[in-house]
Amino acid sequence: MTIFVLTGAGISAESGLGTFRDPGGLWRRFDPMRLATPEAFAREPEEVHAFYNLRRQGVREAAPNAAHAALARLEASLAARGRRLFLCTQNVDDLHERAGSRTVTHMHGELMRARCTACGAARDWAEPLSLDTACPACGRRGGMRPDVVWFGEMPLHLEAIDAALDEAALFVAIGTSGAVYPAAGFVARARAAGIPTHEINLAPSDTAGLFDTATYGPATRAVPDFVESILREVSGSRP
Repeated sequence: MTIFVLTGAGISAESGLGTFRDPGGLWRRFDPMRLATPEAFAREPEEVHAFYNLRRQGVREAAPNAAHAALARLEASLAARGRRLFLCTQNVDDLHERAGSRTVTHMHGELMRARCTACGAARDWAEPLSLDTACPACGRRGGMRPDVVWFGEMPLHLEAIDAALDEAALFVAIGTSGAVYPAAGFVARARAAGIPTHEINLAPSDTAGLFDTATYGPATRAVPDFVESILREVSGSRP
């Protein structure tokens, strides 16, 4: 049995990381077309670097919360029973990993990694980036960028995500706006395949009407409660 969990910015909000489309979110305060596109990086690389350096610093200073820890516990418990959690996140932070999750599919890339636009080499990167940063692989300066998916770029790992959706017995979306595709379309695909769907969010998402069931409230309370209910169900069933 595979449980497919999709997480969005809402799961990290209680760790102090801003959401994007909520009132006061990042894209309400900053223009994404000036900061989160390949064209913006080509036009104003210093400004783009300054924005992502601040975000990277925020991630370093943040700590995983109870919702991240609950999903790590769910992954380990399912694995011990020969079952699987497929954790797919739209988030570019590393809080799932720091909470103990072993396998995380980052469909929008990872802020704590950098990629060279010249040679394509990518690696873990926690320090600030600038036009003076040299690529450790090819030595070129000025081409290192955050290894994240910008507007106009293709999300990552779509084949693995499609395969996991095909084999899922339950689809759960946590802290997502339901406004960003292709992730916003996962619930419709799950429903079409007859897979039960559940939303956990602070408030109904744009796709709330497509979910079979829902829990609304802070992720640090709702996610641990949901995980405990799943573990009770799994413990009472045969392996």
